[in-house]
Amino acid sequence: MANTPHQVPQASGADAANQREPSPERLLQVGMGFWAAKTLLSAVELGVFTHLALTPRDVAELRDVVGLHPRSAHDFFDALVALNFLEREDGKYRNTPDTALFLDKAKPSYVGGLLEMANARLYPFWGLLTEALRTGKPQNEAKHGGNPFDAIYRDESSLRGFLQAMTGISLGAARAMAQKFPWQNYGTFIDIGAAQGALPVEIALAHPHLHGGGFDLPVVGPVFEDYVASHGLQERLHFHSGDFFKDPCPSADVLVMGHILHDWDLEQKMALLAKCRAALPPGGCLIVYDALIDDERRQNAFGLLMSLNMLIETPGGFDYTGAQCCAWMREAGFSQVRVEPLAGPDSMVIGTR
Repeated sequence: MANTPHQVPQASGADAANQREPSPERLLQVGMGFWAAKTLLSAVELGVFTHLALTPRDVAELRDVVGLHPRSAHDFFDALVALNFLEREDGKYRNTPDTALFLDKAKPSYVGGLLEMANARLYPFWGLLTEALRTGKPQNEAKHGGNPFDAIYRDESSLRGFLQAMTGISLGAARAMAQKFPWQNYGTFIDIGAAQGALPVEIALAHPHLHGGGFDLPVVGPVFEDYVASHGLQERLHFHSGDFFKDPCPSADVLVMGHILHDWDLEQKMALLAKCRAALPPGGCLIVYDALIDDERRQNAFGLLMSLNMLIETPGGFDYTGAQCCAWMREAGFSQVRVEPLAGPDSMVIGTR
């Protein structure tokens, strides 16, 4: 199978090096990239973009509303300007079009939940990447005998924040899938590991004939139902409670499993694919989507870095190429297996029972 179509061909490292004089600029930019990352994450944590969505503010006004010490507030806000996260005109700061749309908590398009989770959990854990690479072991709460899901699900607020973060990860792929998959040929669908319900909602909004829902742990149910109701889809989308390793998957014409398969080792991946196949009727489809690594493993840096994130976060999870997923699905008994790009780094693998 060729590289997934969403990957833009680029010069390889060797080819690129031959086209320019050696320079340390990119090495330093990437190596010190945590400066820019933490600046953005702190701005999200402080609510800078949400406050500026209400009105442009000067240094003193913005400093006071987000509660900063005078010493470095000016540098902080101007760094956000230099990083193209804020604009400044006549001494007043305002959001860029991107931050106005995606980092204002009051908008349904807010994806900052993912960045909030990155700031609170992933940022310190990634500081232990070298140890993870040497030991092959997770570096999150599990390192000290804890359970990362206990930390995430410890109360309703943290649970809702995590599920909102999952919406931030999935929304672009969900909207692309609603347009690219031939939903007109099917009547029902279930999202396996549905989280807040972003994917079922986007698909149901785009295709009024469909009925479906989401399958997830019982604690997720109220959050899913609230999100679905906020879009007026509670008559067509329903929550199915269960554990996909302990319980059978609910049956539907189409099952979707997004940003799930990469959490698990190969044996668990195959078990999930088998469970999905067992729940499908003849002619039914399974859609698996993740940040698929390109088959040559040269271009989709996000997918490769996500796989390192799975090293830090899970005992055996890893990301994979489209060719690998196609092979696993064929081994599980699926036919007509194919890869199609979605949005950003995400692609979907489709197989028919």
